[in-house]
Amino acid sequence: MPTSFSNFLSMSLWLMVKQVPQEKTVAELLRRVKRGWVWNQFFVLEEYTGLEPLYIGKLHSDMDQGDGNIRYILSGEGANSTFTIDDSTGDIHAIQRLDREVKSQYVLRAQARHRVTGRPLEPESEFIVKIQDINDNEPKFLDGPYQASVPEMSPIGTSVIHLTATDADDPTYGNSARVVYSILEGQPYFSVEPKTGIVRVSLADMDREVREEYQVVIQAKDMGGQMGGLAGTTTVNITLSDVNDNPPKFAQKLYQMSVPESAPVGSVVGRIRAKDRDEGANAEMTYRIIDGDGRDTFDITTDPTNLFGIITIKKTLDFESKRSYTLKVEGSNRHLDPRYLNKGPFSDITIVHVSVEDVDEAPEFSAPFYYAEIPEDVEIGTIFKTVSARDPDAANNSIRYSIERTSDPGKYFYMDITSGALMTVLPLDREEIAWHNITILAMEMNNPNMIGSVSVAVKVIDINDNPPSLTQYYEAFVCENAKAGQLIQTVTATDPDEPTGGQHFYYSLAPEAASNPNFTLRDNQDNSAWILTRRGGWSQREQSVYHLPILVTDGEPPVQTATSTLTVRVCSCDADGNVLSCSAEAYTLPASLSRGALIAILACIFVLLVMILLMLSLRSHRKKPCLTDEEENVHENIVRYDDEGGGEEDTEAFDIAAMWNPREAQLGKLRQDMMPEIESLSRYVPQVCISGGIMATGDGNVHSYVLSKLYEADLDPCAPPYDSLQTYAYEGEGSVAESLSSLQSAASHNDHDYDYLNDWGPRFRKLAEMYGVIEANNSLW
Repeated sequence: MPTSFSNFLSMSLWLMVKQVPQEKTVAELLRRVKRGWVWNQFFVLEEYTGLEPLYIGKLHSDMDQGDGNIRYILSGEGANSTFTIDDSTGDIHAIQRLDREVKSQYVLRAQARHRVTGRPLEPESEFIVKIQDINDNEPKFLDGPYQASVPEMSPIGTSVIHLTATDADDPTYGNSARVVYSILEGQPYFSVEPKTGIVRVSLADMDREVREEYQVVIQAKDMGGQMGGLAGTTTVNITLSDVNDNPPKFAQKLYQMSVPESAPVGSVVGRIRAKDRDEGANAEMTYRIIDGDGRDTFDITTDPTNLFGIITIKKTLDFESKRSYTLKVEGSNRHLDPRYLNKGPFSDITIVHVSVEDVDEAPEFSAPFYYAEIPEDVEIGTIFKTVSARDPDAANNSIRYSIERTSDPGKYFYMDITSGALMTVLPLDREEIAWHNITILAMEMNNPNMIGSVSVAVKVIDINDNPPSLTQYYEAFVCENAKAGQLIQTVTATDPDEPTGGQHFYYSLAPEAASNPNFTLRDNQDNSAWILTRRGGWSQREQSVYHLPILVTDGEPPVQTATSTLTVRVCSCDADGNVLSCSAEAYTLPASLSRGALIAILACIFVLLVMILLMLSLRSHRKKPCLTDEEENVHENIVRYDDEGGGEEDTEAFDIAAMWNPREAQLGKLRQDMMPEIESLSRYVPQVCISGGIMATGDGNVHSYVLSKLYEADLDPCAPPYDSLQTYAYEGEGSVAESLSSLQSAASHNDHDYDYLNDWGPRFRKLAEMYGVIEANNSLW
């Protein structure tokens, strides 16, 4: 087709060029305004697979005489890369494989020029090469594979998913892009509409509980589905979603459960479940107890997942009272679907049997608490309350009673261990402790760990066992100018007892003072009394103080009576009755300071003065020492190091000059390997020159040092009247080696026997070896 088409174009172009008159010269042709090109659109099929370049067409100018003077030039899209032109003949070829889906047309420009001069013979013209489509692309599902869902039990024709396949071929040319859909896998459950690609249900009443997932393969074929068309496939995974079309069922018709009787209220006994083949919200359940003798004792609730029924305790259990319970439980779906009610009922019933297990329980008292009243004058050993407890278990073990000691720290009571009788063992006093709250323990004989307890409140009843007394210490005064019948004091009384009818006190003067001529008492009958004068003409000089005994009696049996004394002072008063002075004590003593307190203060002051005088006397008689502390410290300088010497070979361990001249020892060269801990233990003692010869040996130096000390002591007026010699450098006191000092060795020139060094142990072994060798050498001489 391309060859014949191109040839046709070439012939038509050539024929059209022949219509130009022959007598026209070249110059006239150049002057023509009308274009001398004959051109048209070129068409070429895509996907050419031949070995030779694909011939597209031929361009020819009416000025081409066939002498080779015209050169054809091609430019534009794909020129010289995709398309080429023969510059002599004008033949156009495609040298690369063309794809319409990549580029559907190319715009090119052509021009004819003189081959020698390069002068354009024709204006540049534009033409188009269109790529014709062939069916070289199969339909494609761009979003596959697909996931879809449809409710179970859906009717036939229910839409599941809409699929669309895309074909890259030209939909305007032939049937290359005309797609038809078909199902390859998934029958008879699903089908697809050929033209629209809609997948629909083709089988009714599909049950998710039987099969939940389906895989459907859909094919899209172009060319209208005809033979030779290209096809593409995709997979659709279809899931049946759940609907509530299955009623719940209990796995068992009877459930057996057990619970100990000691389980507290609210404890979980067990759980049950009515299984539903549905899932999600369609499987959620609700449970309730509809019948049984345990409806009031147990309760059932739904767990947070809304799947299980949780049975709990509503009331306290007692094995001895009831040992088993029966519950009739109904489980039903929470969410119902009206479309499937005909598959119901959506509930089920089961029986739950609950057994109560016996538990060894603590003893129980007959009452939750006890109350007792006992008079405070009750005799010791009186039984005032009896408690009782029993073992609630079937064994009914014996009970032993006791008092929890922390509740009765005073140990006022005793509990009989077998009878539970509570009695007193100490006297009671309501005024000290009015209430006793004790705890009674009951323990099983066979199991001491089982202990019950109960509280007993004991109220101590008041008995009139305390006499009344005046509220406070009263001290009254009467003016010297007071008249008969004048009120000088009002007195009141108090009683620690608390009678039921309240306090009632009766006042009177003691029998020995009833007929006294000075004062009288008037009982006001309101628990108070007045003290009145019987005469006038009072005088401090005659008598300054009067003591009036007052008798106070309470009104409760047994009657209690007490006598209190009222002190009355005679005072000097002004015209308005204000006290000026009552006695000599009133001028010197403050009202609040008693005579005894004043005596105590004076005694303390006296003792303090005696102590001060004694201390001053001791200080004045203390003997002052003649020697000062600074002068007493005449010890020689000692330089000590915390290292052990190396014997006679160690020349740096100790400097003998420290003994000869302490000052030079302090100022001289110190040992370099360590600093001494104490450089000097005493002050510097200046050397005193002594006439006479002094030996140049070391012994002479020591001797001169001692003499200088002696001379210094003689010149000191505070020194003792005798010479004293202090011995130094005596080390090893208390040791078996005694002194190792060489100060006394100058007095004896005898040879020493050093065999005893071997007896001093390994520390003196080196010294023994050294002197042993020397002794051996001397014997040779």
